[in-house]
Amino acid sequence: MTLLYIKRTFDKINAFTNRKEASQPMSVLNKKSLEDFDVRGKRVLVRVDFNVPIKDGEITNDKRIVAALPTIEYLIKNGARVILISHLGRPKEGWEPEFSLAPVAARLSELLEKKVIMAKDVIGEDAKSKSAALKDGEALLLENVRYHKEEKKNDPAFAKELASLAELYVNDAFGSAHRAHASTAGVTAYLPSASGFLMRKELEFIGGALENAKRPFVAILGGAKVSDKIGVISNLIDKVDSLIIGGGMAYTFIKSQGFTVGKSLCEEDKLNLAKELLAKAESKGVKLLLPLDNVVADRFDPEAEKKTVSSSSIPDDWMGMDIGEKTVKIYVEEIKKAKTIIWNGPMGVFEFDRFAGGTLDVARAVAEASENGAVSIVGGGDSVAAVTKLGFASKMSHISTGGGATLEFLEGKDLPGVSALSDK
Repeated sequence: MTLLYIKRTFDKINAFTNRKEASQPMSVLNKKSLEDFDVRGKRVLVRVDFNVPIKDGEITNDKRIVAALPTIEYLIKNGARVILISHLGRPKEGWEPEFSLAPVAARLSELLEKKVIMAKDVIGEDAKSKSAALKDGEALLLENVRYHKEEKKNDPAFAKELASLAELYVNDAFGSAHRAHASTAGVTAYLPSASGFLMRKELEFIGGALENAKRPFVAILGGAKVSDKIGVISNLIDKVDSLIIGGGMAYTFIKSQGFTVGKSLCEEDKLNLAKELLAKAESKGVKLLLPLDNVVADRFDPEAEKKTVSSSSIPDDWMGMDIGEKTVKIYVEEIKKAKTIIWNGPMGVFEFDRFAGGTLDVARAVAEASENGAVSIVGGGDSVAAVTKLGFASKMSHISTGGGATLEFLEGKDLPGVSALSDK
């Protein structure tokens, strides 16, 4: 299973790379890859994103661990001495047992079919002695790096201590690449550095879509708030042919057009901004689609009474929970035309089955477009959760492991964890 996953990962990277022209934003093409180094016999510090959900000591979703396998497998196969480092959750006061990475070490050992050594600390005696004793092809997982407050502060002394464990640094944690922390950026001041396969895959898929999209290029944005995605919307308007809006953020746009939205989510202080974004889209010739009708509920509850109403007539005591059937039809038709699709944010409260219809239909349309040759990229925690829950994840071209990193990349921002890597 592991080898098959790795082969599919490389196939996707190569297939997509061959479709693009040379120009890429903040590309890893001008950054060193782990393949640029002879790793045999070298201690390699690898920043991974093992921030996985754990309940009662058991991992409930191991997708982020699986996503890191190609890089780890490559290093092991080529005789590196692998030292893995990651954060987990948000511990506040040093060691907190519920945030230990020990369950991750156990699961990774199962996936690799090879024992992964677990260190009791990060830069303490146990980590130092175990990293020094590593043999070629062995792997060590350090404890949660966020047990040290110096991590988030990007403390130079702490970064130097981390770097002293190894001879080479590889960043494969796209989900943390937007953080200028000691383990994502600081260590690069003390070690030659490179991108891992997952990092390269993320940047090539998303970066390739942003700069060299096959057209029509359609972006689908949902979620709760316009304020969370101002930069994303503004940047995408300069790049896409169509921009589809759903989720709670749609009601701020609807109200900015002079309609009432009842008790729906709405950012009153962002109404003028919504108008400006609509005007910008019009001036750029971008088709910005808003819901024509909505599934509304009398309360926020999975068993709430519901009905479908026009966007121009949402009752005062009701709230928008999903896009309506007319809107679904329009959105699906637009998605069918697309050759490149980026999706970030569900169309409604998909966690409640009664209000998951719009997200389900959009997910199905994106999956079908992907099967017909479109490049489909899904990013953001809620979007990924939605396509996974609804059973369409395997049909997408790329499921991003980043949340905040994906959003910042879509905004066109530099990611410190990438910028800090060694240039070729």
